[in-house]
Amino acid sequence: MLRLDAVTLKQLRALQAVAAHGTLTAAAAAMHQTTPAVHSQIRNLEIAVGHPVLARGADGGKMELTLPGHEMLRAAERIQAVLSHAGRQVAAIAAGRVGQVRLGFVSTAQYSVPRLLMQLMQACPEIEVSMIVGNRETIVEGLERGTMDLAVMGRPPRDPPLRALQVGPHPHGILLPAGHALAGAEGFDPELLVQETFLMREEGSGSRMLLQRFLDRLATARSPRLIELNSNEAIKQGVLCGLGIAMLSLHAAHDEVAAGRLVALRGPGLPVMRHWYVVIPAATPAPAAASRVAEAIVALNGAFLPDAAPEAAGQGG
Repeated sequence: MLRLDAVTLKQLRALQAVAAHGTLTAAAAAMHQTTPAVHSQIRNLEIAVGHPVLARGADGGKMELTLPGHEMLRAAERIQAVLSHAGRQVAAIAAGRVGQVRLGFVSTAQYSVPRLLMQLMQACPEIEVSMIVGNRETIVEGLERGTMDLAVMGRPPRDPPLRALQVGPHPHGILLPAGHALAGAEGFDPELLVQETFLMREEGSGSRMLLQRFLDRLATARSPRLIELNSNEAIKQGVLCGLGIAMLSLHAAHDEVAAGRLVALRGPGLPVMRHWYVVIPAATPAPAAASRVAEAIVALNGAFLPDAAPEAAGQGG
């Protein structure tokens, strides 16, 4: 009776060795085993199969495979091929050449996501990268809970501990609607600027913190009116319709500035220059595939980022 659950790799390898070398003695020498040990493996294989797998040749010398023996040899070769492939895959996983990576993006970075994913597919074609977009709080929580392997974001948080690698510049500017009185001017009066209504993101947002620092540096006698909106898109639409002005990532507003629908304010301290980072949790070793993707992002040297808006280039102070 056929008992496939009793067939072992050792038995199949013994059969392969006898088929290749012709005798039990030669097979034993090739396998660095004793002849009785190889004979025992063949005998146990025949018991499991329920039929002889080897027969003495017509000349009484070399062993020949029986028909069941040929079938078991083909099975052994297929199994060996599958195991070899699995071994190569395991080695590739360990080296970070294949695998799955969960990559988070703060919502401001989402405008660069398609270009980055395309470039990662070229640089790491066998790594499957899944994208998760969220606000800063969501991304930080995902890194802390292990639901994300790494993330692209602005200023890295102090907690949880992260390894942060710079990947490119991140300019922020004050955005005005086309036709605004300050659009095209080479400078601005701080006292007039704070008379504007400023649209801003929720508490904890990087752009909101930059806006608050920028306004503090103006050291004016009054404070501007502030309106909170929950997305960059809502803020851009608010600026376009005249609801107010805003400090936003110039990468997030690249298309609107390039089309002339929004204008970046010129003047001292603008644009505010920050950096994009790829961050990796430091508490536990990163999966090899995640480290490979992080290295690939750094190697791109910001090539996936939009060019800084021409109206803002070369300014600052």
